[in-house]
Amino acid sequence: MTTNRIVTIDGGPLTFEDVVDVAHGGVDVRLDPSVGGRMQPARTLVERAVAENQTVYGITTGFGALASTHIDPAEAATMQVHLLRSHAAGVGPPVPPQIVRSMLLLRARTLASGHSGVRPVVVERILDLLNRDLLPVVPAQGSVGASGDLAQFAHLALPLIGEGELLVEDRHRPAAEVLVENGIEPLTLEAKEGISLLNGTEGMLAYAVISLHRARRLVAAADVACALSIGALMGSARPFRPDIHALRPHPGQVKSAATIAGLIEGSAIEASHHDDFVHAVQDAYSLRCAPQVHGATRDALAYAAGTFEVELGSVVDNPIVLPESGEVISAGNFHGQPLALALDMMAIAITELGSISERRTDRLLDPNHSAGLPAFLSPRPGINSGYMLAQYTAAALVAENRVLSHPASVESIPTSGSQEDHVSMGWGAARKLWEVLMNTRRVLAIEILCAAQGLEYRKPLLPSSRVQAVVDRIRQDVPPLDDDRPLAAEIEQVAVMVATGELLEAAGIE
Repeated sequence: MTTNRIVTIDGGPLTFEDVVDVAHGGVDVRLDPSVGGRMQPARTLVERAVAENQTVYGITTGFGALASTHIDPAEAATMQVHLLRSHAAGVGPPVPPQIVRSMLLLRARTLASGHSGVRPVVVERILDLLNRDLLPVVPAQGSVGASGDLAQFAHLALPLIGEGELLVEDRHRPAAEVLVENGIEPLTLEAKEGISLLNGTEGMLAYAVISLHRARRLVAAADVACALSIGALMGSARPFRPDIHALRPHPGQVKSAATIAGLIEGSAIEASHHDDFVHAVQDAYSLRCAPQVHGATRDALAYAAGTFEVELGSVVDNPIVLPESGEVISAGNFHGQPLALALDMMAIAITELGSISERRTDRLLDPNHSAGLPAFLSPRPGINSGYMLAQYTAAALVAENRVLSHPASVESIPTSGSQEDHVSMGWGAARKLWEVLMNTRRVLAIEILCAAQGLEYRKPLLPSSRVQAVVDRIRQDVPPLDDDRPLAAEIEQVAVMVATGELLEAAGIE
């Protein structure tokens, strides 16, 4: 993706849009000319501390449990290189490219804020990699979210000094070779710069911002899926009336109710039984309580967004350099607990979207609860199984999500000889959430597929124009199920439509 958009780093906060756009590539990131002046006072303090042989954590001392070990000023720069090498102990599959881009952007912003004490050239080199899409290979496992995501940031930083690996055109290559080919000079680290490349929450924050972007699309897609299912199941529009939700005005609930009501407005299917109280005095919870469930997810995302927005403008390095008072202080802004709690809450909230969606799918397939639809939505039940196994898949994914929803943030394990005796596990919370999002998009895709098939059986009655537009978009790629066929590829096709927002666009949702 190529755009004309430019994101400028001036040391101030970034926006969600900045991070999302950079994560997906094609956006130039530039350093504001004022940043050098903003960074210099902190750098001067660091250089003075070394020259005067002051005892300052991470500058003239060791790290973690080695904080009481004094380092000769002559070895201060060498120690920073050793720090990157020793901390590059991550394992497992590589972090997705969009997360790596976000990590580079967020790390550059923190260092440019003027409280880390590094030289501007460090930020410039980070942006050299980002703007050329030379992405460090960062293993996904090994962070406890304590002093930030140390192992991951070590792998992210090694290419800056000509070590480690870079992802170039889908290949892992030695960073030293790639830097030469691109005319980029490796950094020679000076005092404080190694530790500043490692400490911070930007790894879990990168996951958080991109996950929030995905989660917002999922909750809107859940409203769309519900609207399709209401039509297919001959559900009532009454539970979505605004006067009902004004009596319990949780913001998310009000929003989801209004969205679903708007989607089903004008449905000939609903009109055909609107005054038939024998037909449906009460719909199942998975239909009439959708605003309450989807809305609670929306509200959880709003809480998370507030936490992430604060973090996008925060200084999370350690030690923090305070030019105003002339101090360098080791504190705890790198601790990931605020993010870990929000990420865990998001995983639980998104899991609930999948849970209620699977229940609607089951109703669509069960002839005892589907208001006259054929068993498993097959025109010839028995010889055909229809969408039977699609519900199995949804059930399996929901069950997996429930396991992944166990909070990581309560699982502290002490590290560094118990110097770091409480950790956040925020990185683990972020990685779990990523899987929950992937699973839930497929659960929603299965409901949407089944609901679209159910609407075929309501013809000649048609749903609202907005719901029909969603069905029409699906039918461009997935025909009605007239006979059994493999469903896996079709589930993935619709899941992609959910992820990209194509179905939301078809439904007229921004």
